[in-house]
Amino acid sequence: MNAIKNPAGVDSPPPADAALVLTGERTVPGLKEENYWFRRHEVVYQRLAQGCAGLEVLEAGCGEGYGADLIARAARRVIAVDYDHAAVAHVRARYTGVEAVHANLTELPLADGSVDAVVSFQVIEHLWDQPQFLRECARVLRPAGALMVSTPNRITFSPGRDTPINPFHTRELNAGELTQLLVDNGFSGVTMSGVFHGPRLQEMDARHGGSIIDAQIARAVADAPWPAELLADVAAVTTADFEIVEAGDRDIDDSLDLVAIAVRA
Repeated sequence: MNAIKNPAGVDSPPPADAALVLTGERTVPGLKEENYWFRRHEVVYQRLAQGCAGLEVLEAGCGEGYGADLIARAARRVIAVDYDHAAVAHVRARYTGVEAVHANLTELPLADGSVDAVVSFQVIEHLWDQPQFLRECARVLRPAGALMVSTPNRITFSPGRDTPINPFHTRELNAGELTQLLVDNGFSGVTMSGVFHGPRLQEMDARHGGSIIDAQIARAVADAPWPAELLADVAAVTTADFEIVEAGDRDIDDSLDLVAIAVRA
């Protein structure tokens, strides 16, 4: 039986475009200037997709759809939900192995207990009602189903600030805050890992004033041309340049992104 409900009041989507516009709210593949951020997100999909083998999976907040497509190569079924009409139309046109649905993530259009796993990478920091979103994830999961979440580490992404640097983010979290949020809203058995720069990216950091991230941000803020060396380094980044390390093996507060896996309580 199809687990997807027809969400009431959803407008007709616009026609699909060949590519999505880079707005800063989501990353997209195939752009040299965006390659660092794309690879930093992609590595989490690559690592966790193996845990979705043979399962029915919901991706909550699919964006451009490249991650849902990657998961679909292992999973039995992937339902990809996003609030943006253009993103949903794009996913439907480009990634035919994914079932793309337009909906609000705090009102998921799925029946109770209808999927084995929920994946939501680099999404929760964009949401105003994070607890309600997590309760919805718990609702649509089958007993002992897994939620996989990644999000920027507040400590390193917006250091020394109470409000996020990124204008598209509503609330960023550190590892303790994310763990507590999960436990308070229907999950248990939380395991935490962090995304770190590997040796080659550490060399790039040294070449660009101590942080290749800050070097990129400086170009964006100044709306200035990219130095050739910086663009070449950013375009050359691969997923192999990042390391995902469990919290017990390295200080999680030093991580760039947090990766949490939790079980429906």
